[in-house]
Amino acid sequence: MTRSRSRKLLSRILWFDPDAGNDLPAAQTEASLQPDPAPAPVASAVVEPDPGPVPSKRPRSRILAREPLPALQGDIYTEHFGLTLRPFALTPDPEFLYWPQSHQRAYTMLEYGIRANAPITLITGEVGAGKTTLLLHLIRSLGPEIRVGLISNPHGSRAELLRWVLHSLDEPAEPNESYVDLFSRFQNLLLSEYAAGRSVVLIFDEAQNLTAEALEELRMFININSGKDEVLQLVLIGQPELRDLVSRPEMRQFAQRVAASYHLTAMDLKTVRGYIPHRLMVAGCERRIFTGPAIAMIHKVTGGVPRLVNQLCDLAMVYAFTRGKQTVTPTTIQRVLDDGVFFSANAASNTSGTPA
Repeated sequence: MTRSRSRKLLSRILWFDPDAGNDLPAAQTEASLQPDPAPAPVASAVVEPDPGPVPSKRPRSRILAREPLPALQGDIYTEHFGLTLRPFALTPDPEFLYWPQSHQRAYTMLEYGIRANAPITLITGEVGAGKTTLLLHLIRSLGPEIRVGLISNPHGSRAELLRWVLHSLDEPAEPNESYVDLFSRFQNLLLSEYAAGRSVVLIFDEAQNLTAEALEELRMFININSGKDEVLQLVLIGQPELRDLVSRPEMRQFAQRVAASYHLTAMDLKTVRGYIPHRLMVAGCERRIFTGPAIAMIHKVTGGVPRLVNQLCDLAMVYAFTRGKQTVTPTTIQRVLDDGVFFSANAASNTSGTPA
C-alpha cells in the first residue's frame, strides 16, 4: 500500500463526512427518483438480446463508489516517519526494554533471587508497568542449567494448580490422576533435575489471581529439598493486590520465605522524556518526532504507566500521519483525546496520582 492511499483511508475513518460523495447535480438526483416509464408495446416477434442490468443512478457514498482499498497494516505510518518497525506496540517486547532506575532495581531483584537460590521472589507493579517485559528478558537470559516453568494467570484447586505446574514443565498430568500421583511425579522431577545439576524455577505471571490457599500450596512445594539445597524456586509477578495478600497475618509463613521483592512504580516525567525517544531510536528513528510539550502532556494524561504511554503515542503518530505531519505536538495529542479514541483515558486518570 502506498503511503498516500493509507493516509486517505485513515483520514476518512477519523474525519468522515457523511455527506461526502452525495453531491450529484439536483436534476440527476431528481431523475433517479422518478418512476421508470411503462414499457413500450412490442412491435414485432423479434426478441432483442438482453443488454444486461442497467447501472443504478442512485447517489452513492464516495467511499462505496471507489474500488476497495487494501486493508490497513500494523506498520501503516512507519514509512512516513522513516522507521523500520512500529515503536509503540502494546505487546511486551524485550528488544524495546528501557532501563530506568526502577526497572534496573526490579530486574536486579529478579536476577538476585534466582542466582542466590531464594525460595520466593516477589515482583509487583501496577497494570502496564512493564513487569512482563522484564520477565521475558529474564527468561531469555537464563542458561540451560535452569529449567523454567512459566504459568500465566494461574487459578483453580490444589490438583488443578499442580497440573498447571506439570504442564509448564512439559510433564504429563492426566485429568483422572489423583493428587497423590501428580505430587509424586512432581517431587521425582525436582529431585532428578537436582541430581543432574539443574535447578527448577516456577514463574507465576498475574499471580494476584492466586488464592491464599493456592499460595499455601506453593509454600508446601518449596519444602521439597535435597537436605541442604533448594530444589525449587518460585517467582511471583503480579499487581499490587498480590503484595496485599502476602502481607496478611495468616500468610506470615509464606511471607517469611520471600527473600527478594520489589514494587515497580509508574515513570516520572524525566523517565518518560527518555523512554519515548529510546523506543523511537530502536525502531530506526534518527530525529525528534515528539516535541517536549507533547511528551509532558503524554506523561500528565497517562500517569507515566508504560503501556498507556505506548498506546497514546501510537494513536498520536497515526493522527500525525493522517494529517501529513512529521512531528507530534500537544495539538495532536488533544485531537486524540477529544475524539475519544484513547479508550484508556479513564484508567490513566486513576493512576495519575501514583508516586513515581
